[in-house]
Amino acid sequence: MPAKAAFYDVDGTLVKTNVVHVYAYYAMNRGSLLGIAGRTLATAASAPLFAAMDAVNRKKFNEFFYRYYAGLSEDRLISIAEDMFEDVLKPALYEQTRDLIDQARRAGCRIVLVTGALDFSMRPLVRHLGADDLIANKMQFVGGKATGKVIPPIIEGANKANAIRSYCVREGLALDQCHGYSDSSSDYAMLAVVGRPTAVNPDMRLRSIARAYNWPILDLK
Repeated sequence: MPAKAAFYDVDGTLVKTNVVHVYAYYAMNRGSLLGIAGRTLATAASAPLFAAMDAVNRKKFNEFFYRYYAGLSEDRLISIAEDMFEDVLKPALYEQTRDLIDQARRAGCRIVLVTGALDFSMRPLVRHLGADDLIANKMQFVGGKATGKVIPPIIEGANKANAIRSYCVREGLALDQCHGYSDSSSDYAMLAVVGRPTAVNPDMRLRSIARAYNWPILDLK
């Protein structure tokens, strides 16, 4: 049997949260009281803008959003990630997430999370789910401080598909035997590049696409 993997988007697919929830946690748990208040208020005030940008252009949204991390300490970001997982991500896991992953593992798949979130914020989730690998955005750090810039290429849209394709070549996996799971039409390329795509909690556009291509649709709770 050819080596294969199951690639999972995270936000909306495995958990009910998104990158804004993750940043908000960092904003409320790092630095002076004045700094915390400022970042928290800025995040809340910008939430409608974040949503609008994400809907229009995921790449531009990521570039804009991650500027909010500028100046934060790398060590602190990594240490807070553990608490953030316990307080934000773990409670937001869909009840059937573990079953979805276990099913792929029993089928002989390597488990890989593919997300536009920052890698340090996802590593506790990777460990909790027993995933084998992570494809995620990487923050640029200079002198131990975040610059607010993500090291290219930004993991989103077509770049997710490119990253999956490159991963399969590097690891000797059969792309046409691999599975892909996502909730968003912005991940159409990611789903289309694998041989066995599944729409999970799909948005209206992805649900329509999945029906047109006869892809399986899962609605997790």
